[in-house]
Amino acid sequence: MRGLIWFRRDLRTLDNTALIEAIRAVSDSQNNEQGLLALFIVTPAQWKEHCLSPMQADLIRQRLLTLTTELKALNISLAVETVDSFRDCPSLITELCQRFDIERVFANAEYELNETSRDALVEEALAEHDIPFTLCSDKCVFMPGSLLNKQGSYFKVFTPFKKTWLQNFSVEQSVVYKPNLLDFNALYDPEFEYNGILDYPTVDSVQWHDNTKDVITELRRFAIERAPDYQQDRDFPALDGTSQLSPYLAIGMLSVRQCIARLLNGRHPEQLNEGEQTWLSELIWREFYQHLIYFEPKLCKGRAFVPWSENICWQGENAHLEKWQKGETGYPIVDAAMKQLNQTGWMHNRLRMVVASFLTKDLLLDWHDGEAYFMSKLVDGDFAANNGGWQWSASTGCDAQPYFRIFNPIAQGQRFDPDGSFVKQWLPELQTVPTKYVHSPWLWADFPSLDYPDPIVEHKQQREQALQMYKDAKASGS
Repeated sequence: MRGLIWFRRDLRTLDNTALIEAIRAVSDSQNNEQGLLALFIVTPAQWKEHCLSPMQADLIRQRLLTLTTELKALNISLAVETVDSFRDCPSLITELCQRFDIERVFANAEYELNETSRDALVEEALAEHDIPFTLCSDKCVFMPGSLLNKQGSYFKVFTPFKKTWLQNFSVEQSVVYKPNLLDFNALYDPEFEYNGILDYPTVDSVQWHDNTKDVITELRRFAIERAPDYQQDRDFPALDGTSQLSPYLAIGMLSVRQCIARLLNGRHPEQLNEGEQTWLSELIWREFYQHLIYFEPKLCKGRAFVPWSENICWQGENAHLEKWQKGETGYPIVDAAMKQLNQTGWMHNRLRMVVASFLTKDLLLDWHDGEAYFMSKLVDGDFAANNGGWQWSASTGCDAQPYFRIFNPIAQGQRFDPDGSFVKQWLPELQTVPTKYVHSPWLWADFPSLDYPDPIVEHKQQREQALQMYKDAKASGS
């Protein structure tokens, strides 16, 4: 049998369910015409529509080069093809199947609306040629639909979802599987030789790994050195307290099972300490948002989860959106976070909540603007997690922060960056500001001498306006 393994956001050979299933099916076939071809499809127009960041595009580009080498070690060749958008995938895949006499296609399921629509069209096109299309459950420990509440519906609140997740979890579900080496020649065509060029803007992702060995080393180091203290360190951006593994999860260089297996290291979840359990919760949050977009496709259409929040009349100014994007709001913790995002493609998780709250509840700007900007910059951009985080912060989402809880950007800075180390790292113009004033430098007597802007809004005033804005929207009903 000849098979095709279609890679998407699962760019790894280790613990890749579809790859393992494809190898097993081809190896078990009885005919002599055995072979397996790997495929990755670049879709520039679709990527642009989805606001794929140039830095994530570059990480994908680099990863495809190393993935090519890893697959060759398994006697599998990787074809990297470019079409405009998802709608062009069915014809491309059927053409490849005909060229290489492919009898079966394998891929790991994705849950976003455009992706599920694409896969349905591919399945339909392949069926016309009697070619089965096998979608494997890989992205989550529990596939969407396998965890339901007592009413038989999906969970709309995280805590009971997590409780059910833990009740159903067994250590066997975190077993990491390695693919077997194929003992036949790879399907290959010289025109598929990948040169590392993408027809899409890229920004250098050199600070992030593209090699599996390096990523696994980072995972092991985090699990041993930082996970035990994760609960107490994760909220302080000046500390190296988070995993920074999200870029690798986002493009599938790592599976969630690999993360959980390394964290558990043979233990059961209840045997983890508080810090380790907190990181496990973050992985379960990631899964919660994947389940949510599966059951609520409206989220992929730009709709809010909470119906009444569609009535919010955003009152902010477009000029303020640009100031927020550039990190020129006059609020140091917000500006430092945005500088970190713009320069590295990554932002500390606590600060993602702070800047999102500031955009929606201080600047009174639509969360969609922030969601899109994050995706256009984040090296770890993941639609479900990004959408879930923004709707949580904007109080429009599932299990969201209540609208009357509004982060004070000064207090957040004082609490989580008490000596201003993080702020001064990203805003060197504030190096001379005393600690007492570092999160409200306009109160310092020498502030006029600094090359730093005045606050573009007054938090207390904006807070009252935000509360009224949300109250009016809620009163208008769904």
